[in-house]
Amino acid sequence: MVFSLGAMSVQAESFVHPGALHTAADFDRMKTKVAQGAQPWLDGWNVLIKNPHASLNWTPRAVDVVYRGKDADGHHENYGSLFNDAAAAYALALRWKISGDDAYADKAVAILDAWSGKLTEIGGNSDRFLASGIYGYQFANAAEILRTYKKWPENNFDRFKTMMLSVFYPMNHDFLVRHNDAKIDHYWANWDLANMDSMIAIGILADRRDIYNEAIDYFKHGKGNGSIDHVIWKIYPEGLGQTQESGRDQGHNTLNVSLLGAFCQMAWNQHDDLFGYEDNRVLKGIEYIAKYNLGQDVPYTPYRNSDVTQEVIASAGRGDTRPVWELFYNHYVVLKGLDAPYIKMFAEKLRPEGGGGNYGPNSGGFDQLGYGTLTYTLQ
Repeated sequence: MVFSLGAMSVQAESFVHPGALHTAADFDRMKTKVAQGAQPWLDGWNVLIKNPHASLNWTPRAVDVVYRGKDADGHHENYGSLFNDAAAAYALALRWKISGDDAYADKAVAILDAWSGKLTEIGGNSDRFLASGIYGYQFANAAEILRTYKKWPENNFDRFKTMMLSVFYPMNHDFLVRHNDAKIDHYWANWDLANMDSMIAIGILADRRDIYNEAIDYFKHGKGNGSIDHVIWKIYPEGLGQTQESGRDQGHNTLNVSLLGAFCQMAWNQHDDLFGYEDNRVLKGIEYIAKYNLGQDVPYTPYRNSDVTQEVIASAGRGDTRPVWELFYNHYVVLKGLDAPYIKMFAEKLRPEGGGGNYGPNSGGFDQLGYGTLTYTLQ
């Protein structure tokens, strides 16, 4: 592998595996800390093992076609089966890596095999692109963990990668290129970010440097609202960055925290530091969202695009809680020693972070994989 003198700045010739949201060193830390009964890892572990998605009783519900959003033909929405199974595959994979009990890997693999043997299409209205993005990156992360499981037949792993490359990636690419034939600024930042997350995760999973690079390039230079200069579009002198969905509602604004964090973490584990890109631009935006959702005032500049004019910051959903803060706290504060007081406050408020189903039974409760206290706490 080839690196420059700039730490964590140059891509390796080959990918780190496992190397999406978590690396081998991360799993070693989790396993050691849980075995020692150390806090807060033990609290995070207990949240995981109590979640029904991490149970050996979980039964996959794979379908041929997933529908999110009602299409013109009136197909019934069934995407709940996908987001529940993605959450289960991830939770079970974590439980296997930390406990060493192969039964959990077997169950997680059974979920992935069920879907790769059946899924051929994601349909619905424009919301289908949310499914291709959010569940694409989640499924790819579960598989990236399980790639080290020696009892997962290689042909089944290959079949899963083929599904990701033939069903999810083409939709990720198409959305970021064409945006469902809408104006380039029509779709909110979270739509881009979801498909960027899926794209980078699939690139890592499938050892496709071209796909990985496509995602990184969009983060830096993309024309839609998910690229870094558009999602965090105004920087204030005090170091906060106003985000694109701040005038919409805080549920979606905090969703951007989740999706940005996942993207930057996956890139970081492949030696690309997007957390620090453009003088820590991501940090400035996440601090802005954290401060406002902790009930404090932030500056706001009216936001306008082709569709909307938002004169004031949105109070709807203010205080929204998602398991997304430990990742940023541990990276910026613990690892890099930077000041992020509002991220720190939010992480402490929600600790220990749960996962899918701990924050509601609907799709919003599954937009993030979660378990950040267990997986991201460094010390």
